[in-house]
Amino acid sequence: MRHYIVLFIFGLLLISTSCRTDFDTVASSGDLKFSKDTVYLDTVFKNIGSSTYQLKVFNRSKNDISIPSIQLKKGLNSKYRMTVDGMNGDNGKIFKDVTLLAKDSLYIFIETTADITDANPTDFLYTDEIQFDSGLNLQEVALVTLIQDAVFLYPKQNPDGSKEKIQIEGKSVDGFYLDENDAVNGNELLFTNQKPYVIYGYAGVPENKTITFEAGARVHFHANSGLFLDNKASLQVNGTISTTDKLENEVIFEGDRLEPEYADVPGQWGSILLATSSSNHSINHLTLKNATIGLSIQGQDGTTFQLKNTQIYNCSQYGILAKNALLNSENLVINYCGLASLSCVYGGNYVFTHATINNNWQSSTQVAVHLSNSLAGAKPENNALTQATFNNCIIYGSNWNEFNLDKNPNAAFVYQLNNCLLKFGGSGTNPDYQFATDPVHYNQIILNQDPKFYKVSQNKFNIDKNSSAFAKGNPAFAIPTDILGKTRTSPPDLGAYQSADFPK
Repeated sequence: MRHYIVLFIFGLLLISTSCRTDFDTVASSGDLKFSKDTVYLDTVFKNIGSSTYQLKVFNRSKNDISIPSIQLKKGLNSKYRMTVDGMNGDNGKIFKDVTLLAKDSLYIFIETTADITDANPTDFLYTDEIQFDSGLNLQEVALVTLIQDAVFLYPKQNPDGSKEKIQIEGKSVDGFYLDENDAVNGNELLFTNQKPYVIYGYAGVPENKTITFEAGARVHFHANSGLFLDNKASLQVNGTISTTDKLENEVIFEGDRLEPEYADVPGQWGSILLATSSSNHSINHLTLKNATIGLSIQGQDGTTFQLKNTQIYNCSQYGILAKNALLNSENLVINYCGLASLSCVYGGNYVFTHATINNNWQSSTQVAVHLSNSLAGAKPENNALTQATFNNCIIYGSNWNEFNLDKNPNAAFVYQLNNCLLKFGGSGTNPDYQFATDPVHYNQIILNQDPKFYKVSQNKFNIDKNSSAFAKGNPAFAIPTDILGKTRTSPPDLGAYQSADFPK
């Protein structure tokens, strides 16, 4: 009986202790520890909210302490805002008498929204400090954010609150047409390298107009945004060779999340959509990444799309989806796409020379290259593939088969691979994949040999002399310089890159 009474009393003491909400605390002595002494909030565009960043504060002492104040040095005027262990304090700027238990920690979450005018005019940094206590016990953690000025392009808001819309492939989407005489931005069809551009919704290029991107232009697309080329509209991307790692002369299309953790996240924005009767497209030195479909080419009006020195990475569906298009490509690199790096469907006419088409998307269904002369739902459903030629190319990836042919006998299906390194396993007796005995479709094929790319996980597809692609190209198809502007040797290497020693 006495045993049960003791247990009962112990239980009451335990309950009363666990329910206690008041603590005997001592004043902070300025001996807090922090997970970092500076919190760098990565680059943001003016007046666009940042991601949330975290600071952890530790009480290493044996005492429960009370921190008299945690506040931003600039007080209520600061462009930063915080929550301290879930509390908002005074507008997220000032917190009083914060309790921190012995051997415990608390979290501070920090965000910012600032204008370019708030930043230091010499380096465009906006800074502040989180101050803990004051006087002799004052401790500070620095906050640093780079603010970028930008040109913002977006749909107008209608009087009823809805957004402006445009028609794309029979669907109404949030979007607007670019104006070459806009009252605020001037010529919206000319993208310069003076400021980055941020696009919300789909920016449309009107009929019979040309959109031009100058060397060094930077374009950031918000979620569900993109670029649409209407009937007879033309796309001209005029990037040039860069001499530094900053890619100062490359034109870059990517999402508008600038934090490092978003650098390689697929599907952050929509696509570059080229309507069926758009025309005279030319792209040189473009890097496009993190889209849903990088280039969606719906066919042209009889003019050939010239695509040169272009890199397309991390697309959740396709790097290039071409439907009955006319495309001539030189020095192309594509990698990491959810369905196919390159998909040419419903026929068309294509030539790829010195392309590195890889796919390391981790699934059992993705491929590097897919060719088809049909399209479900189209009328007629089949259309002639009059040419699909690959010269001095690498077609590779993490899957067993990276090359897929979808032939319909009711339309022409003309294709040829010349001097290509190809990954394909298990062809068996299928007549479409007889790489060693079918000279009509395959000449000098290197099958299932590792090209030994430099760093696939970083989309670096350079090769050196140890690659199976080294000096295996046909000089008759050689492009004089590679994607970096380096002179090719003879015989040339396969793929977009001239071989060189890897950095040590």
